[in-house]
Amino acid sequence: MNSAVQVSRAMFGEEHRIFRESVRRFVEAHVVPHYVRWEKDGHVPRSFWREAAGAGLLGPTVPEEYGGPGGDYLFNVVVLEEIVRVGATGLGGISVHNDIVVPYFVDYATEELKNRWLPKMVSGDAIGAIGMTEPNGGSDVKALRTTAKRDGGEYVINGQKTFITNGQCADFVLLAAKTDPGAGAKGISLFVVEAARPGYRHGRQLDKIGQHAADTAELFFDSVRVPTGNLIGEEGKGFAYMMEKLPQERLAIAVIAVAQAESAYRWTLDYVKQRTAFGRTIFEFQNTRFKLAEIAAEIAIGRVFIDNCTKAHLTGELDVPTAAMAKFWCTDMACRVIDECVQLFGGYGYMREFPIARAWVDARVQRIYGGTNEIMKELVARSL
Repeated sequence: MNSAVQVSRAMFGEEHRIFRESVRRFVEAHVVPHYVRWEKDGHVPRSFWREAAGAGLLGPTVPEEYGGPGGDYLFNVVVLEEIVRVGATGLGGISVHNDIVVPYFVDYATEELKNRWLPKMVSGDAIGAIGMTEPNGGSDVKALRTTAKRDGGEYVINGQKTFITNGQCADFVLLAAKTDPGAGAKGISLFVVEAARPGYRHGRQLDKIGQHAADTAELFFDSVRVPTGNLIGEEGKGFAYMMEKLPQERLAIAVIAVAQAESAYRWTLDYVKQRTAFGRTIFEFQNTRFKLAEIAAEIAIGRVFIDNCTKAHLTGELDVPTAAMAKFWCTDMACRVIDECVQLFGGYGYMREFPIARAWVDARVQRIYGGTNEIMKELVARSL
């Protein structure tokens, strides 16, 4: 497994290596000591976002002219992998901020919106969220009911969103709404909606079975007025923009899934070599070694595949079906692997103080969000 992984990781250069060392030190010092408390609190404090910004974890790909370092997507990958390495999957809000929201601004927003928001997203003074999912829509983005009606120099927004990561703490949400309800997908537009606007209302923080540190909420929009300048790109192009950006979101989910499987494998290997039963270590039992061999093989396959997808993304060649494959295969694989690892931990694998237990519940949602794995398979099937 190691040789295959090392070959596939050759795409990372010296700058990425230095950045990884820096991020790892930051995570060990500023995440690990506090993460259990954040899980109990159900959110990550605002102060952490500013600390993360100071360490370069926010907006690594934001161009220099907007206050960022102008790095490539591999810097985002480093942030994801180092957070997951310590089992802090509940920090998924950083991925939403970096991997989902930032690209919409960089590629589609006006200069005014870029200059207003991107520097603040890099500094941690503005946290972003994205509002696609609705209570009755799930993965069916075309079926959204939130509307944005033009009224002079403003749009009036009414509707509801759910399962919104960073929902309580976000300073703005990148909102998908119908500007022409009769036009189907061509009637969807994207808007920047500031949380401070009248009519923008936070619902309850959702009680999830995993990823407890991730702030996930319902949002309500009651005649919220935003200026026409808050439109992202062109009116009616929102669905097309989302389809262009969803491959990166799904790639990020797959990156996290593989990193989770690798962490689970590492924790389990250490555990079975120390834990004894019937006078020998658990590792000495043939069943344990065979299970670990199978896990190692699955992770190696996932690692090579996802790194190849990442390379394709860097050159603009990652297409929708391949990103969908990566999302469903890697998240399914992570759930299989982590479940096997929990079994090898025995009773301790079911105890929440062990990171393997948290990983088990945290991983499950990845087969759902970003488009369910069933939808991913349908996307692949359409391309056959």
